Amino acid sequence: MRILLVALLISLSSFTNFRTTANEEILDEADFLRLNDHVNEIKSVCQTGKYSNKIAFFVDMKIKSGKNRFFVYDLQNDKIIDQGLVANGSGSETGVRGDLKFSNTPNSNCTSLGKYAVGGSYKGMFGKAFRLNGLDETNSNALSRAIVLHHYSAVPYDEQDYYIANSHGCPMVNEIFFKRLEKIIESSNSKIMMYVYY
Repeated sequence: MRILLVALLISLSSFTNFRTTANEEILDEADFLRLNDHVNEIKSVCQTGKYSNKIAFFVDMKIKSGKNRFFVYDLQNDKIIDQGLVANGSGSETGVRGDLKFSNTPNSNCTSLGKYAVGGSYKGMFGKAFRLNGLDETNSNALSRAIVLHHYSAVPYDEQDYYIANSHGCPMVNEIFFKRLEKIIESSNSKIMMYVYY
């Protein structure tokens, strides 16, 4: 009976959940340092009381698109609590895989870097989506460009060894991951910030 119990505990412990893993285990050192810099910046902005001081979203465009690079971050406990794949804009492609360019220009189909406030939802061509209000010069045209957080079936759920589909500039995620983000956004008493960086 003891052997069965030990075997059961070992098998259960193998189902590790990334949402409870230390940040250092999710990211390599350079990615972690880059994230940490942006977390500190968001924390200082959140002290104004205008945005959530509990949760923020971080998108590291330096990480290849086939790997998890959209992070849900617990600002109070300093840890990543969820992560998923996210597409970059097709206009951000340079012809060299992994090297991206960014723009705030209308019709560029580029991803725009900077801080965003996640706004209200609406029903669009991809289903439910959340408006994104660009808070920096680098993304100030987000609303007029219709840059929104949405899901799309072409974005896989699991990490891939290849690059994933591109968007028209929107942070586009898998539907299952979107549902988790949706719950977080809609249960927040204040607007959640999203930081897209490179």
